[in-house]
Amino acid sequence: LCINMAHISPWPATLGLVAGAGRLLAEGAPLILYGPWRREGVPTAPSNEAFDASLKARDPRWGLRRVEDLDAAAAARALTRTRLVEMPANNLMLVYRR
Repeated sequence: LCINMAHISPWPATLGLVAGAGRLLAEGAPLILYGPWRREGVPTAPSNEAFDASLKARDPRWGLRRVEDLDAAAAARALTRTRLVEMPANNLMLVYRR
């Protein structure tokens, strides 16, 4: 379970998390990420846009990530998204499995 890391760290940190999960998780075990994400074709809440701008002002390597980019990174490590759950405060829970 990884909460609020992907957007408050450089993208390579999330890629490292996914790579490690791909190596270490048993078949069927979940990798769960929680936080604000962008989705293709789905408008982002104004509060998430403001949060993204605030993050990028602190460190330009930070910011909201796209679910589709995480899906591609996961697929490269034999992980498949099995669930997307809309959560309070414009967050998402993403579940990947080997």
